[in-house]
Amino acid sequence: MILALETSCDETSAAVVIQGTVRSNVVASQIRVHSEYGGVVPELATREHLRNILPVVRSALDQAGVTLSQVSLVAATRGPGLPAALLAGYTTAQAVAYALNVPLLGIHHHEAHLYSPWIIGKPPRAAFEQFEPNISLIVSGGHTLLVHVTGGLRHRVLGSTLDDAAGECFDKVAKLLALPYPGGPVLDELAESGNAAAFDFPRSLLHESHDDFSFSGLKTSVRYFLLKRPELLEDSKSLRDICASVRAAIVDVLVRKTVRAARRMAVSCVTASGGVSCNRALRRQFAEECSRAGLRLHLADPVFCTDNAAMVGILAEQKWLAGEPPTPWDAETRPGWPLEEESTPLKAPAASSGSSKSGTY
Repeated sequence: MILALETSCDETSAAVVIQGTVRSNVVASQIRVHSEYGGVVPELATREHLRNILPVVRSALDQAGVTLSQVSLVAATRGPGLPAALLAGYTTAQAVAYALNVPLLGIHHHEAHLYSPWIIGKPPRAAFEQFEPNISLIVSGGHTLLVHVTGGLRHRVLGSTLDDAAGECFDKVAKLLALPYPGGPVLDELAESGNAAAFDFPRSLLHESHDDFSFSGLKTSVRYFLLKRPELLEDSKSLRDICASVRAAIVDVLVRKTVRAARRMAVSCVTASGGVSCNRALRRQFAEECSRAGLRLHLADPVFCTDNAAMVGILAEQKWLAGEPPTPWDAETRPGWPLEEESTPLKAPAASSGSSKSGTY
């Protein structure tokens, strides 16, 4: 039985995973705390993690119907993320593992997102028997990554953001439009009733041959556009049209570059994960483009798009079954941990009666 913790940014989460099934997944949001400031304040996030972590762990254990003494492995996000926020969850996991005398696994946040599209069903379980090589888009917070997943626990980063990530662009444009926090989801909601063709905003690097992304130019374009036409902010229809046009520019780049990479790498599957993958236009356009290109599409369940401990626990179980050694007790958090370092395949152990139902993939 795995107890998993996640505190990389502004959500405090704990989950219990047993044989590939998520038995509980508790998330304490901090939206109310940070809304006054229009963005995540690291010091406040850490303070809230320290306040919430033990109640969230107790709630996860209670919902799973288990006790702490039954835990056989502890997993926690080790990086990347906000330095002090990571410490809150990771040191708690170290203490729990040490007190119980059980192994500890430090998990890469983006790698957990990478495999979250394979968590499906009710109750949620790891459907890695369905796994196939894929091109995966991770759009999580300040990161936009395009990854070629060649096999179980084997992947290579093809491209990433050169400046602002997609999520940052959504949030920064929302601020320019004076939308309430969190701006990205509010912009998405307004865009649903807007005209995406009303304004033509730039689609940076869309036609470049590489797989990197850039969204700072779009943000700047919107800024100067509003300086020239401030009256549009006073009209509700124009505001919705701006939201829809900005969203279309971001989504178009994300989807088309992902599908193009899938064709180039000759894979038949595309996946997407991270908080921005909740965006409704992104999910619709991915479905349309992948259907047109004959690609199978796996999108992370909205419950597992934002930061959560369930994906941490699911990945930790797969790594443990594949023979990953425990993380050393003196290992520190890694706020800037690159995903490339987690791309080495692990040797699968011999099958045993006590192994996970999903096994290694």
